[in-house]
Amino acid sequence: MPHTLAVQTPEPGIRLVTLQRPQALNALNTELLGELSAELDGAEQDEAIRVVVLTGSRKAFAAGADIKEMAERDLVGILDDPRQQHWQRIARFGKPLIAAVNGYALGGGCELAMHADIIVASEDALFGQPEINLGIMPGAGGTQRLLRAVGKSLAMQMVLTGEPIGARLAQQAGLVSEVTQPELTLERALQIARRIAEKAPLAVRLAREALLKAMDTDLASGLRFERHAFTLLAGTRDRDEGIRAFMEKRPPEYQGR
Repeated sequence: MPHTLAVQTPEPGIRLVTLQRPQALNALNTELLGELSAELDGAEQDEAIRVVVLTGSRKAFAAGADIKEMAERDLVGILDDPRQQHWQRIARFGKPLIAAVNGYALGGGCELAMHADIIVASEDALFGQPEINLGIMPGAGGTQRLLRAVGKSLAMQMVLTGEPIGARLAQQAGLVSEVTQPELTLERALQIARRIAEKAPLAVRLAREALLKAMDTDLASGLRFERHAFTLLAGTRDRDEGIRAFMEKRPPEYQGR
């Protein structure tokens, strides 16, 4: 059983993972990242799980890396940091991941949120990359994902000043999809997860891959992938079931085939 996570399956197809280091505002130490990467690996292998929702506490999604742990590492320890392997495993997660963010999402917490496909944030959420205040810089994808999410100017401002932005600006910039009242953040994330979990698994997977392709490839390559994926889905049983269900005015029963 993990020590730094609470893991639940609130309803079929949905795995809810809650960060639980309240004494440190869910700071991301090696133990937490290791348990999280292992949990996501397990969820990816479990065919019954369609979507994962990741959240923290009402006060903090995750307030950054564990500074005390960082202070204990010399240069050799940093170069051989197992946390980098954990981050890589988290980044490779192949199913829809939704982050429900309340309070602080700073440093590694902001980077973790950006690993999600969809971010739902509370009105009091703060997103930031304050590493520059410690004489360092983001090291878990913060510079790369943030710029792709909010654009060059705002990303430069956030990283070079270390100043966070609020949820409304994060939504306007494209980092966040929805802003909710704090008490409704997790509920809304679970609602979105439920809608995704009801869809055809193969269609969700390929649609997600096509959208991610658009972030790191040229338009022509992205369009080729989209056409290929569309053609593959046209030959699936789920496509036939979806059309029959629509014609018969009933909910579809997808099998992932």
